[in-house]
Amino acid sequence: MKAIILFVFILSLTLFASEKVAGKSIEKQNDEKKKIRIEKQIKIEMEREKEYARKQSFYIDLEGAKVNEESLKDVPVLEIDDFDMDSTYD
Repeated sequence: MKAIILFVFILSLTLFASEKVAGKSIEKQNDEKKKIRIEKQIKIEMEREKEYARKQSFYIDLEGAKVNEESLKDVPVLEIDDFDMDSTYD
């Protein structure tokens, strides 16, 4: 009976220790993957910075934000109503 209890105890200790070791190795792998992703993103951003420096332009392309003057003709003019808040607080 004592041998069975001792065997179960030793088995549980080894399984627990192996989980700790496996957990640490997984954390190390995740840290390495994270570092690789960060380095890759830094390289991409450095390339973008070089391109912006070469073009000497803004970071944002403002061509898409221009208003088409022809489309403004179709927008109806809104009449301004007199907005009086004096009677609200009486």
